[in-house]
Amino acid sequence: MNFKSLIFLCLVSFFQLNAQSVVKSPDGKLAVSVSVNDGKAEYTVIYNQKTFIEKSPLGLKTSAGDFSSGLTLEKNVGQNTIKESYQLRNIKKSNGQYTANEAIFSFTKDGKSAFDVIFRVSNNNLGFKYKVYPQKETLSCVVQEEVSSFLLPKGTTTFLCPQSNPMTGYARTAPSYETSYTLDDAVGKNGWGNGYTFPCLFKVNNSGWVLISETGVDSGYCASRLIGHENGLYTIGFPMAGENNGNGTTSPGIPLPGETPWRTITVGETLAPIVETTIPFDLVKPKYQASKEYQYTKGTWSWIMKMDSNTTFPVQKQYIDFSALMGYETILIDALWDTQIGRDKIAELAAYGTQKGVGLYLWYNSNGYWNDAPQGPKGLMDNAGMRRKEMAWMKSIGIKGIKVDFFGGDKQVTMKLYEDILTDANDFGIMVIFHGCTLPRGWERMYPNFASSEAVLASENLHFGQQSCDNEAVNAATHTFIRNTVGSMDFGGSALNKFYNSDNIPNKGSKRMTSDVFAIAASVLFQSGVQHFALAPNNLSDAPDWAVKFMKEVPTIWDEVRFLEGYPGKYVILARRKGSKWYIAGINAENKVLKTKLKLGMLDSNTAVNCYTDDNQLNGRVTTFKINKNKEVEINIPHNGGILITN
Repeated sequence: MNFKSLIFLCLVSFFQLNAQSVVKSPDGKLAVSVSVNDGKAEYTVIYNQKTFIEKSPLGLKTSAGDFSSGLTLEKNVGQNTIKESYQLRNIKKSNGQYTANEAIFSFTKDGKSAFDVIFRVSNNNLGFKYKVYPQKETLSCVVQEEVSSFLLPKGTTTFLCPQSNPMTGYARTAPSYETSYTLDDAVGKNGWGNGYTFPCLFKVNNSGWVLISETGVDSGYCASRLIGHENGLYTIGFPMAGENNGNGTTSPGIPLPGETPWRTITVGETLAPIVETTIPFDLVKPKYQASKEYQYTKGTWSWIMKMDSNTTFPVQKQYIDFSALMGYETILIDALWDTQIGRDKIAELAAYGTQKGVGLYLWYNSNGYWNDAPQGPKGLMDNAGMRRKEMAWMKSIGIKGIKVDFFGGDKQVTMKLYEDILTDANDFGIMVIFHGCTLPRGWERMYPNFASSEAVLASENLHFGQQSCDNEAVNAATHTFIRNTVGSMDFGGSALNKFYNSDNIPNKGSKRMTSDVFAIAASVLFQSGVQHFALAPNNLSDAPDWAVKFMKEVPTIWDEVRFLEGYPGKYVILARRKGSKWYIAGINAENKVLKTKLKLGMLDSNTAVNCYTDDNQLNGRVTTFKINKNKEVEINIPHNGGILITN
């Protein structure tokens, strides 16, 4: 072989190797490049030839070996095409269609298999996870550190929720993902010193947007967060030692071979791929079969207006009647029912609700040893034997679901508690809502009886302080782009009371600053398969008839979502479809009237629509018109107002 031929073969081998180190989305726009530099694994994310994640480290440090350096990337990269479809009624899109290109990058250290990094790249989305191999006779390990990182380009701005200090807040129940977002902030910070809760949104200059989160977290790992560093670098952070009163390890343990959860990245030149993503559900599978066909319902909830003292038999019976009049299927009976109502009377309420076609959700305190929350029932959800006995009682009287509160930690032992509650509840046909809790990470698909999670600065804060009411529109226009993009959000909103008190008495308690149109629009903007709205029986007489009528009809499960316009913290307009009916909802948080022209391509020309709008004094009205041949509608939304269009 002559010298030129040798050079040619070397070049061919070089380019083949580099071609194998890149995996692209089916449309070819999103590309992930994986390489080794000085023994360290790295990856890069490029969309439409623009860099969204610069060279960032990959790897793990474990008790079985340090797999962050001294690595060699194997030449043979496993390539697969993933094509799956699934039905999931309680997320933003009922028919899931997932097509992705998978690449398995294998790394060795000292000539021995160390781990694989599995990348799946779909249009606008990617996920990656690690598979760690046995090391000699070692068949289990502790993952001491995950060096997975995300280096955002210079000039990126952030939309992030700081992680709170452990064992702080009400009854030492933090962290519970209930802090306010910082909007359009600079990179190079680390929140309050503890990083940021998932999901995390970034605006990459004029190139577009990046949403970073994780999915597939169960009892086999801990939940994680992002730690901020200088120059736009963010790394994976495990739970803090102080969480859950110091109980449980901060580092997860896995068997060998074993896998980590998926890290997810959604990329878009606009916010549409962020709002519409289904990647948290695309990458996971159900962990068990549903014991029955679960129903996703609307309901009412006395606590948000009437507080603890009204968790009584007469008030809850009144709310059963109220739900029945609204055509709702459930009510949520909140804390202290065990002492203020009692089990015999709960059974009586359940029987009365059955006659009215209204089922009951019951509140429970999760805690045993990890915080000081005093509300009962206590000491039942953290003990397997007592939990199952309690659930058997619930099944015997026809309870539909439970709301379990006050978790305050992301350690592996806490993830196991979430999973144990869900698994046991499924055995008894009971749905589960979590509050004071972590972000759901693909749980709608993983756990068939999972209903929703709070994990957000939710509606209770509107009752507790005027500042939350003053910021309601800003927060609503934020959650739509961040928290609610990756999982069901049990916000508990859409109040029609003007004042947050038991009887809607003027100048008592905090005052709602948003309009009635805003309230009904939020019922569409906020996605959760089960919703207990902040409505009250007095709304049947003191709220506009059109608002009450709409709240009777609004769905809680959807077939499709489309992002139309908006910017985090400023305004949002999106469309959701249920069957053949579209709901176009918008709100405005800016201190000026939003004037825009919507292109409603989902509606046919000449379609008759109902349009709910506000005037500048936030007085709502309903008009009817037909969509023109251009399918365009000019709209005006005042500050703290909303709009809603339905066909």
